[in-house]
Amino acid sequence: MIRNLFKKINKNKISYLLMLPFMIPFFTFTVLPAIRSIYYSFTYYNILEKPVFIGADNYIRLFLKDDIFMTALKNTFLIAVVTGPLGYLMCFVLAWLINEMKTGLRSFLTLIFYAPSISGGIFIVWTYIFNDDRYGFINNLLIRIGVISRPIEWLHDSRYIIFVVIVVQLWLSLGTGFLAFVAGLKTIDKSMSEAAAVDGIKNRYQELWFITLPAMKQFLMFGAVMQITQSFAVGDITTVLFGFPSVDYAGHTIINHLTDYGILRFDLGYASAIASVLFFIMIFSNKIIQKILSKVGN
Repeated sequence: MIRNLFKKINKNKISYLLMLPFMIPFFTFTVLPAIRSIYYSFTYYNILEKPVFIGADNYIRLFLKDDIFMTALKNTFLIAVVTGPLGYLMCFVLAWLINEMKTGLRSFLTLIFYAPSISGGIFIVWTYIFNDDRYGFINNLLIRIGVISRPIEWLHDSRYIIFVVIVVQLWLSLGTGFLAFVAGLKTIDKSMSEAAAVDGIKNRYQELWFITLPAMKQFLMFGAVMQITQSFAVGDITTVLFGFPSVDYAGHTIINHLTDYGILRFDLGYASAIASVLFFIMIFSNKIIQKILSKVGN
């Protein structure tokens, strides 16, 4: 097996040489840190002292003794399960609709939908929309139409915090995946649709399932990976909108827990265990998505 691997490398050595400018920084700043994080997750490490191997103690503590982590795990999965599929569907449907428009309008709408994802901490605007007093946009609107008589504490009531996180995350979800779908739809040859009509495709939905989606599987996969990453990596939103920690840890996510132990407490061994759990959750989710997308067009 190893001999065959070296034969393939030698056969395609020019291609591998051309890949080196990308592969070296990718391995140095992505693969190597991930491997080191997994190693540190089996140690006690606080930066000031050398790592001390402690076996699976960090994982035992994480799943059996850390109630806050279990709350963070539940919140993260809830946010991901809702915003992941919904955000993915929103990205594709909007890209599909925009693709049918004229060039000028298409470019303008693409910019409008994509802008929030590249505007840094612009989501802070939602603190004014969900402000707890009667001057907050949502409270003011609901009071005016008679739905409520007193303001709702959207940002300080644990019953509403996850709802607010989901709304804001959906608003931010039209990012790189959305652009990938817009680009993917532009690569589809229109002659394929004409040929499909001759072969018996009767409407736009059949064309979407049997022609459009199979032709852009690579873009669908890329968009899925980006959406999974975004939905599981929610952290800044909860910190900015609800403070750290949020009320009753109602908005606490795995990223918040990782920040707490890695940056504030300098317990890097335990933080590495948290990061490793999140890493494998994302890999497992990607495998599921790959299986689902493999059935597209069949």
